Amino acid sequence: MNRHGPRTWPIVAAATVVLVGFGAVLFAAAPPQSGSAAAPSSAPAAPGISTAAASLLQLDPLGKAATKAPAYSLTDQHGNRIGADTFHGRSVVLTFNDDECQDLCTLLAQDVALADHDLGSAASRVAFVSINANPYHPAVSDVASWSDTHGLGRVSNWYFGTAAPKTLAAAAAAYGVPIQLDPAEQSVVHGTEIFFIDPSGVERALGQFGTDAASTAPFAHTMAQEAVDLLPAVQRRTVAGSAAVDLSADGTGVGAKPKPFSLPALNGSGHVGSAAAAGHYTVLNFWASTCTACVGELADLQKISTEFTGRADLIGIDVSDDTTAARAVTRQAGTGYPLAVDANGSVAGPYRISGLPYTVILDPTGHVAIRHPGAFTAEQLEYVLDSLVPPATK
Repeated sequence: MNRHGPRTWPIVAAATVVLVGFGAVLFAAAPPQSGSAAAPSSAPAAPGISTAAASLLQLDPLGKAATKAPAYSLTDQHGNRIGADTFHGRSVVLTFNDDECQDLCTLLAQDVALADHDLGSAASRVAFVSINANPYHPAVSDVASWSDTHGLGRVSNWYFGTAAPKTLAAAAAAYGVPIQLDPAEQSVVHGTEIFFIDPSGVERALGQFGTDAASTAPFAHTMAQEAVDLLPAVQRRTVAGSAAVDLSADGTGVGAKPKPFSLPALNGSGHVGSAAAAGHYTVLNFWASTCTACVGELADLQKISTEFTGRADLIGIDVSDDTTAARAVTRQAGTGYPLAVDANGSVAGPYRISGLPYTVILDPTGHVAIRHPGAFTAEQLEYVLDSLVPPATK
């Protein structure tokens, strides 16, 4: 079977399509040989990747179904020609990306940046390649601007390729990636496949970047480890990173069920706790008034809190901070969601918060669904919650 011919995507019609900001993604079923997120169809390709990490990426080694990756000829963000032959001798992590996207693709950008960091000296032997999925913005300046804006401008092994719309469409078709276009809105819905290609140009595994891409540390670590494991044996190594913290089976890692907490309220009397309302997701945002990025995202968090009223709960946890300063900052930002005081880091400590801001999303059963270091934009958090939270009933 020609795996790169037209594919059947049995869930396309019922796919989750989220149109947020400029871009969107389409979660389609993987090709028939792919496994599910809960249980990959075979053992991970890389010995350094746990079952939990493989599930996070929906990682599926292709085994005997492995085939040569399709050729392409594009221009990257620096104006240089790139093609499959450009990366001979290097592992390639290939995706399709909308250069106007402000939500999911930007989370992938954070994953790529951290994966590159985790690779260390192996970074020179791995290429992160993305093909523009947006035919309405095909200019080199478009992919260059997006790369710079989202922290990839100085990542030397990041290549964002673009071309004339027909060439971009041909590349997507060759890789079997679904693209849906709305000419009236100039919006793009695209597949979320990750292709892991070995140094000889053969696809060895498939993955997906979806909502779980927001759990940056384990997602990035797994991408990096899979890429390194496709290198010749003498070049393989265990990559760095904090994936073990984020994917711990107990404690506060992804999938774990942390103990409920109750903290003094920042404003007024009483306490704020983590027990969710029935059926609600809970967003825990760890922050401090001395953290510029924390203060900068308060307005976006308030917007999301208002938008998801009755569907998800947001709690701000002020960590080891001056309460007077924290109250002043939140009053100025118009923060209306519950705020708690974690004066001694009694909650931030067990959650193993690596820095501020840091966001943890709990599912309705109290299990950790997402761990996201750094600030969330309104578009990113809206995308993640729209993917997780059932729509409001009318």
